[in-house]
Amino acid sequence: MTGRTIRFFLIVIISALIGYYVGVSKISFAWKSYHPTIKVADKMPPASVQNLDLTMFWNVLEKLETSYYDKSAINSQKLLNGAISGMVEGLEDPYTVYLPPVQNTDFKQGLAGKFEGIGAELGMNGKQIIVVAPLDGSPAQKAGIKAGDAILKVDDQMTFGWTIAQAVEKIRGPKGTNVTLNILHKNAEKTEDIVIVRDTITVKSVNYWVKRIKDIDEITAIKGHENDSVAYIRLSQFGDNTNDEWVQIANTIDLARKNNPGVKGVVLDLRNNPGGYLTDAVFIASEFVKSGVIVMQEDRSGNRNKLSVSRRGLLTDFPVVVLINKGSASASEIVAGALRDHNRATLVGETSFGKGTIQQADELGGGAGLHITIAKWLTPDGTWVHIKGLEPDVKVDVDAKNQAHDLQLEKAVAELVK
Repeated sequence: MTGRTIRFFLIVIISALIGYYVGVSKISFAWKSYHPTIKVADKMPPASVQNLDLTMFWNVLEKLETSYYDKSAINSQKLLNGAISGMVEGLEDPYTVYLPPVQNTDFKQGLAGKFEGIGAELGMNGKQIIVVAPLDGSPAQKAGIKAGDAILKVDDQMTFGWTIAQAVEKIRGPKGTNVTLNILHKNAEKTEDIVIVRDTITVKSVNYWVKRIKDIDEITAIKGHENDSVAYIRLSQFGDNTNDEWVQIANTIDLARKNNPGVKGVVLDLRNNPGGYLTDAVFIASEFVKSGVIVMQEDRSGNRNKLSVSRRGLLTDFPVVVLINKGSASASEIVAGALRDHNRATLVGETSFGKGTIQQADELGGGAGLHITIAKWLTPDGTWVHIKGLEPDVKVDVDAKNQAHDLQLEKAVAELVK
């Protein structure tokens, strides 16, 4: 490695480290044959950084630069991104992730409700990429992708050990292009290759209808209640536009009830809702709960911050049934848990996903981002749903023989009118 090359890489690494500590620490450098040791003098830095020896990092970088057979593959920015990603992955928390510029943009586009890809929310089960939920009407859903599916390969590349960010980068792509996923469906014995044509995914967070029970296509009319009506709200994610969309629909349903006393209540469908913003979860739950705590945030020291009802809702005296399944995660579990703890809703369906942590999204400059798990959340009664999920009050599996017959919705409607 030439002296000029060495100086270049020194500048890259040291600039990154100085950028991190500037304004919070005084830094001194001890030089050992071009391998710097960082000494942090004040501001109570983490103990692991008190005497950080980068000798091994430099040794590996030099060996790659001088010995790797394909010089065209040596890209300093990619190597640096890989080093940062590896550091973050050392926490073994699938929700604490470093997002290089492209991946960070993809994530933000998803919350904004428009991107190009297959339309599936991804999660982790150990070191395996899984589908939390396919989005409604997405290419993934149309191709047969289901919540709980394990993605073993993407275009013949093994995914075991990938981060969610890596999987998103490989699966997303321009509209009209193909991606092949090797899938293991839940409880299946054999894998299956599924070819999906990418498309522009436009996600509308909220959809609704108000119908007489006998006019609901997905269910069998409930004897004695055929002419009763129910309001149905499908909430698919908690994104940038969710609250504005929700307010319009809540006003419409409140007006429908005033004009039609036969409306018996609301079915809130959170199935396959992968979550989103914590504040949106509080906003939505406040539509149904008059007062009190919606969710508790517990930090690393055990201190609890209670987030309470944030506004006056229109549907606080409406009977409510909430539909959940294994694709209901994070913010959707916050809403479901809050409504049950306040005795405002019955939960119907399957056990939810079980994501009980809260992430803070930081912009790092240059388009990159870092999502850090900063706390866990608990329901108003103090329940932590992480890993185990929320158990429904009324367990109902899907109709395996006839998926057009929505048994879970039918049971939810029956619970409203009984």
